[in-house]
Amino acid sequence: MWEEKVSFSGPYDFDLALSRLALDPLHCIDTEKRLVKIPLSFNNKKIVAEVIGTGTLENPEFLIRADNEKEKTLERLSEIFQWDVKLIQIHEHFQTTELKTLFNEHYGTPLVLEFDPFSSLLKSIIHQQVNLKFAFTLTERFVKSFGEELDGVWFYPSPEKVAQLSVEQLRELQFSGRKAEYVIGIAELAASGQLDFEKMKSKSDAEVAQELIKIRGVGPWTVENFLMFALGRPNLFPMGDIGIQNALKKYFNLDEKPTPAQMEKYKEPWSPYLSYASLYLWRSIE
Repeated sequence: MWEEKVSFSGPYDFDLALSRLALDPLHCIDTEKRLVKIPLSFNNKKIVAEVIGTGTLENPEFLIRADNEKEKTLERLSEIFQWDVKLIQIHEHFQTTELKTLFNEHYGTPLVLEFDPFSSLLKSIIHQQVNLKFAFTLTERFVKSFGEELDGVWFYPSPEKVAQLSVEQLRELQFSGRKAEYVIGIAELAASGQLDFEKMKSKSDAEVAQELIKIRGVGPWTVENFLMFALGRPNLFPMGDIGIQNALKKYFNLDEKPTPAQMEKYKEPWSPYLSYASLYLWRSIE
């Protein structure tokens, strides 16, 4: 077991990040100890990394523990928790916009990624067209039926494993037939290497979108969600997202949800950090 300290300049609100991660019942979190256990996989080798917040909002510091693969683990955790992103620059950008109050309220909230791109894509498919509570229930059933547990931490099943499942096996968990087909179809593409998540990291948003939109079951919302929460892209604003529409309605005291034209006008000054505008708007109604 190795240990490593990581620190950088703030702001970075780890407690807010943990509270958002805690919405997902599959995550292994102790908010009092400021600890989260992260399932990582390198060349099919599973590792559980512990991340413990030991610093403050302005002076973030973390203690990292894992059994092996030190370099890869630190690199991946830095990606997941977006430790290289200068949140102060983003905060300062929004001080000149109408979202100033919102950014002051949620000061230092980082955009934390899903732990793995494949599971991120599956999760978006499972979450389509169902309420959040049932979406988490469905995801939990899926992972606990076909995934793997290590040191109390759940790993999503591999693409190879999911590709072997039948629609009937997923129907038993209360998946719709269509959703079951989508999940298995995506797993087949990932298992065969046609869907290469590593290569996506070096592609532009538009190139990734072009590749994903061809897949059955993947619409614009799923693409935007994936770009934001699997790849950490900073400039996404899913205008079709009901949560964002509701948050804008509440924040700007509108009588009804904003029209696409209104949303286009609102978001103009928020670029190139639209993903953070999205995140903080979601936070405001969670």
